[in-house]
Amino acid sequence: MSVIHVGAAAEPAIAVGMWLPGDSAEPISVRLEMDDTAGQMSLTPDGRDGTKWAYANIRRLADQAGGDHTILHLADDPVQRLIITSKDDMDLIAGRARQLGKRPRLQRPFAMMGWGLAAVGSVVLIITVLIPLLANQLADWLPAEGEKALGDVTLEQIRGALDADGFGGLRICDDPDGIAALTQIQDRLAPHADLPYPLQVTVLDHPMVNAFALPGGHVVFFDGLLQRTQSPEEVAAVFAHEMGHVEHRDATRVALRSAGSVGVLGLLFGDFAGGALLLFASERLIQADYNRTVEADADSYAYRVLLAADLPPSAIATFFERMQGNELNLGIAQHFMSHPELGDRIQAARDATPEDAVFNELLTPDQWASLQQICR
Repeated sequence: MSVIHVGAAAEPAIAVGMWLPGDSAEPISVRLEMDDTAGQMSLTPDGRDGTKWAYANIRRLADQAGGDHTILHLADDPVQRLIITSKDDMDLIAGRARQLGKRPRLQRPFAMMGWGLAAVGSVVLIITVLIPLLANQLADWLPAEGEKALGDVTLEQIRGALDADGFGGLRICDDPDGIAALTQIQDRLAPHADLPYPLQVTVLDHPMVNAFALPGGHVVFFDGLLQRTQSPEEVAAVFAHEMGHVEHRDATRVALRSAGSVGVLGLLFGDFAGGALLLFASERLIQADYNRTVEADADSYAYRVLLAADLPPSAIATFFERMQGNELNLGIAQHFMSHPELGDRIQAARDATPEDAVFNELLTPDQWASLQQICR
């Protein structure tokens, strides 16, 4: 409570507060005496030396949590604090310290702007250069068990993200005759592949026209792709292409890059860990926009495996040509249809197929029908 003594000559106005001088964490009760002639406020504790605060130098601390007290500090002192709990005492101070709300002037604004731009540039450099380089190295060093675990978790995340009903994840298609037909395609291709781990093939009940690889040997087909293919050879060609991504561990590199990028952004903007990270990585893997070199390597791998399995590489060209005009309607995956060099890929697939070659039958008509009914 403010106390003002009035006599023949006005005595100094008095208030009280709790002072934190900065040399200890314990607040000290102080008597506050206003000296309007000198334009300053004396802070006097019991039993020790006090200090003086110039009115013009007193500031109110911004962003205070509660309204039951006010915290003051000095504009040129980052340590000292003065806590005022009485409204009357605060009014007494505020009537003299007229610059309580004044903000400090920004020092060297152009230097600050330069540092800000440098920080943004550093983040961009980390995400676009350093993380991809590290991801490529880590993909080669990651143990097979760890890679498989990453693929397992990512597959479950994809199932949950694409499940419109939200009950237990997107259904895995498991019709026995359809599985047997798909396994026959896999058995035709696998002996001619050199994969770092066994394949795990999954068909998900979703209309998207897509297939993709996940870390750890996963190859995932959507039922929409099986419905849009017109021959088992087209399925085999897509299968062999995804086996190329498995062989080169492309999906693992994408997942590691995504995790690294999300981790950096999470440090800057908030919590992007856990489920958010997996969801982002899952989306990147479903719509994996591999660069031209990666796609060309997967295509070349597929051509070699298909020819060794007595199957035509031209089947992928047939599939591409038929889908090319329907991309907007069918939502075809980016890593199949979005590249401007798609025409070159179609021609390369045809060039890889020997003229007048005759290939052995892959599936019987009944087996092919079963494969297309795998989700029914």
